[in-house]
Amino acid sequence: MERKVIYRQDVKFFLNELIDILFENEFFGFKNDAKNYVLEIITYINNHNFKTGVRESPVVLRRFGQKFIKYKANPQTTWYIFFDHKDGKYLVNHILNNHSKDFPELL
Repeated sequence: MERKVIYRQDVKFFLNELIDILFENEFFGFKNDAKNYVLEIITYINNHNFKTGVRESPVVLRRFGQKFIKYKANPQTTWYIFFDHKDGKYLVNHILNNHSKDFPELL
């Protein structure tokens, strides 16, 4: 069975906006560096086997997806990728990081 990763439209929008947010808030000095950072997140998701590191979402966060994986981008930031899956298809529903207001629910 072929594995396929699908992104909800609002997740695509968020990732695209994240480039501007990171650059405008001076997390990166060059827009291209912010773009590469976001591309690394996307590459991680697209290449993940969804077998290792998969966790059940806490009940209060299941609105984002039944399961999630973590991506540690750097020592300060971990991204949480929420998804649902069926028949080899993985729908990425939401992405947040440890700086998000929803993060304490993951502890």
